Amino acid sequence: MADGLARVLWERYEPVHDLVYFAPEAHRAADELGLRGFWMGYFALRAAPLGPVAAPVVTSSFYVFHPDRVARALPDAWSYAGPQDVLEARWRAMDEAMTRLFGPEAVTGAHMGEAADLAWEAAASADTAGRVLGAANQALERPARPHVRLWQALTTLRELRGDGHVAALVAHGIGPVAAMALKAAAGETDATVQRETRKWDLAAWRAAEADLRERGWLGEDGVPTPAGAAVRAEVEARTDAAAEQPWRALGADRAARLAGLLEPLARRVLDTGLIPSANPVGLTGDPWSDPREAAMPPAAGAGPRES
Repeated sequence: MADGLARVLWERYEPVHDLVYFAPEAHRAADELGLRGFWMGYFALRAAPLGPVAAPVVTSSFYVFHPDRVARALPDAWSYAGPQDVLEARWRAMDEAMTRLFGPEAVTGAHMGEAADLAWEAAASADTAGRVLGAANQALERPARPHVRLWQALTTLRELRGDGHVAALVAHGIGPVAAMALKAAAGETDATVQRETRKWDLAAWRAAEADLRERGWLGEDGVPTPAGAAVRAEVEARTDAAAEQPWRALGADRAARLAGLLEPLARRVLDTGLIPSANPVGLTGDPWSDPREAAMPPAAGAGPRES
């Protein structure tokens, strides 16, 4: 499944997972817990599976945030609401958001139940050794409602993939700011959005770009060199490879079936405009990879698609 279903599934589950960041129900849930501001809500909602951890743990596992951005939210967030309360609130928020977006009939329908069961099976089968965020999410209880179960399973798989991506970046000696700068240089996201939302100053960004130029990965024109593009392709290929195991366990046909079930949900989320075009993950949803093609063996010499 190399360079296939791992990428196809990511394209379809990322928009559904991202509701926890962009849906108004998630923001309201954080406010109702007493969490102060967007970023405290963001870090608490995402980090809650880890327990009442301190800022350095989250800075390390989330990778791209300046330590000061995280330290302004944690551990203070846990004085307003404990991790278990936050977990329950995020499930309620996803219940409400998905019901509103997809409709009451869809969230209780047979396709939702099928998708939830397939995704849960894949997530439960995942090898989480060395993957802290994936493991923390995998350890959570199984939600009773199919659409909430689907969201939690997709979140486990998404964080598992993220853990693998961070490992690939570290293996290539690409630090947090350099990773964002190289991604922005490739035109996949906005440099200013990345820098400001992750709270890095311009000096740190320019230093990262200078390091990329010194390594021969970024040209003076601000565009990745062939060597830089090759490194990015290798990081993405390793990210996909590290994310394949749950889909191998599920099987190519059933994984492709899940991709097909997720596609209308992902399109619905993207069509609402909830996820901004300059989102940090570089998610566009267009063009979509074809799950039928991904289920086939890759052509000889086929290179990885970059996220």
